[in-house]
Order: sequence, then structure tokens, then C-alpha cells
Amino acid sequence: MKKIVVGITGASGSVYGKRLIEVLAEKGFKLSVIATDKGKQVFNYELSLEIDSFVKELNEKYKNIKLEDNNNLFAGVASGSHGFDAVIIVPCSMGTLAEISYGLSRNLLSRAADVALKENKKLILVPRETPLNTIHLENMYRLSKVGATIIPAMPGFYNHPESIDDLVNFQVGKILNYLNIDNNLFERWEDKTNEI
Repeated sequence: MKKIVVGITGASGSVYGKRLIEVLAEKGFKLSVIATDKGKQVFNYELSLEIDSFVKELNEKYKNIKLEDNNNLFAGVASGSHGFDAVIIVPCSMGTLAEISYGLSRNLLSRAADVALKENKKLILVPRETPLNTIHLENMYRLSKVGATIIPAMPGFYNHPESIDDLVNFQVGKILNYLNIDNNLFERWEDKTNEI
């Protein structure tokens, strides 16, 4: 069973993190969920749901999720010897992205991201911000150069989405595709030459 760390920060777009956790839990992955204080607040504000109760309820069903304390730098995921396979921060605030970019392990989430980089594990950041200023772009560039993958929250429209769920599933499907996790969350692009 693969171990994946899912981080949720205070950027808008908590629904992406929620859906990713649901899909990975259902597929049997062992999950460590880390939410920043602002991440918990935005999750509750946008989804009218406490992340603690969401994770607890999902864990009762699947028995494979742990909600980590973001202030606990003694947690397993703070060490390279823990052996997780990937860290996905969705949504990723520009503040968290900057901390990771400059190697500031101020909390468990930024430390887990730092561990992913130093251990050559997958680090996926899903920023949800617009417009982007030069500092944001430079931080993303710096992280990309050292092995992080930036998958911005930019849904596609070629599959003719009919709901917000369709847009969310597209984004989560793209993340899963990058991790080589089979999914059917969105319709893949095929040759449309005869349709145009």
C-alpha cells in the first residue's frame, strides 16, 4: 500500500483537497492529512464542514487516514525514514509555497514537503491564486527546478463539464494521472479531428 501525505492550506479551493482525500482513501492508500490553521478555517468556510470530523468519518469507513498535528515535528512524516511516496498540497497557498521554496520547515507540512524533495519523492503543489505576481512565479520556478511538480488549479473544458463536481474531478484526475493512479474521474482527450 502506498503512503501519501495530503496537505491543505488556507488558499481557496478546499474542495480539491477534500475530493482527493476521498478518492485516495477509497482506493486504499494510507494517508496522512495535514491542514494548516488557515487551511482548517477555509475548509470550514468553503465547505461548511470541519476537516477533523470529515477525516474521522472517512477513517471510520476506510481505516487508512490519520489527521496529523501541523505543529508536531516529531510525527513520522517529518522524517525521510518514514517512507511515504508523495506529498500533495492541494490547495497550496502562496505563503506555504514560499516557505517550501526557501526551505523553511516551520511546521509539519513544510517539513514533509522538504523531506519529499530531499528524498527524491514526488512533491505536487496545486496553487490556487490569480493573478500571479513575479514572486509567486519565481518561487514556483525555483521549486520546479529542484523536482517539485506544479499542477495549478486550472480545469479543462474540452470534456464539457456540467457541474462544479465535474471541474473538481478533472483537477483531481490530473493529480492522480501524474501519480500513475488509475482513475476515471474525467474523460480523456481523444482524436477529435472528425468532430471539428
